[in-house]
Amino acid sequence: MPINWSAEVIGPLMGVFGEPVTYRPLAGGALPISGVFDNAYLKEVMFEDATSGVTEVSAVLGVQLSQFPSVPVQNDMLSVASVNTTFVVREVRLDSRGGAKLLLSKVSSP
Repeated sequence: MPINWSAEVIGPLMGVFGEPVTYRPLAGGALPISGVFDNAYLKEVMFEDATSGVTEVSAVLGVQLSQFPSVPVQNDMLSVASVNTTFVVREVRLDSRGGAKLLLSKVSSP
């Protein structure tokens, strides 16, 4: 029997670890969602020679795609209440289970 990852795993995890976020799609409007926010997500990028690279620290929001009327896209905006900060979506990384990581760039904070 296949597992409905969005309903059985991601949804309950959002209920425990998610926090309030106001999502503003590029197309307009505002949508209250829940997401798992991390202000210091590490991403390592290796160069072609595989002997050197850079490490990037970025904010990231883990989301459940069923909260959205359409898939999030680059340049959408969002505000994370716990850090009172607005971000722009720099990159959307979909997974195969009904979730996504939104890599973020800070737009404003108090």
